[in-house]
Amino acid sequence: MKRSLIALTLAAALPFSAMAADGISYNYIEGGYARTNADGGADADGWALKGSGAIAPNFHLFGAYDQQKIDNTDVKIKHAQAGVGYNRAITTSTDFVTKVAYENYKATGYKQDGYSVEGGVKSRLAPNFIGSASLGYEDGDNVDGDVYGRLGAEMKFTPNWSVAGDVKIADGATGFFVGPRYTF
Repeated sequence: MKRSLIALTLAAALPFSAMAADGISYNYIEGGYARTNADGGADADGWALKGSGAIAPNFHLFGAYDQQKIDNTDVKIKHAQAGVGYNRAITTSTDFVTKVAYENYKATGYKQDGYSVEGGVKSRLAPNFIGSASLGYEDGDNVDGDVYGRLGAEMKFTPNWSVAGDVKIADGATGFFVGPRYTF
């Protein structure tokens, strides 16, 4: 009963449009190619799914899942993320965005639970182009905390369809994502 009530509450909240700068939406789903270039040659690639939904004028829930296989091995790394974000328009075309998330990594014989916090800006730089830049911190039960930077871009082809991508630069690894996005 409790789960049904939570699910119903979240479903009812999804139609809200976040109070965001003009042309920026926090209601989307995307999927695509993911790649990680790691120090020491443990590079990996695979696929990712991501999504976000506004639950109040300045808040959104987001989640992601990716699975990558380390090159020249049979080792697959699975990563899941779930969190809440806060967005506030600071100009007509720019939002200040903060996020807090639970992070989970799994591979053969390895599991890590942790969290991340991130803050930055997201801006409509042209009528069909949105860019973002943020700084974050990620920590887990099996690793020391790490500061990272993230740059993102979205090229809109229609009001609903675009291509999105981002680069996450951390100590020891650089992650890439690119794929189609549907905004609702």
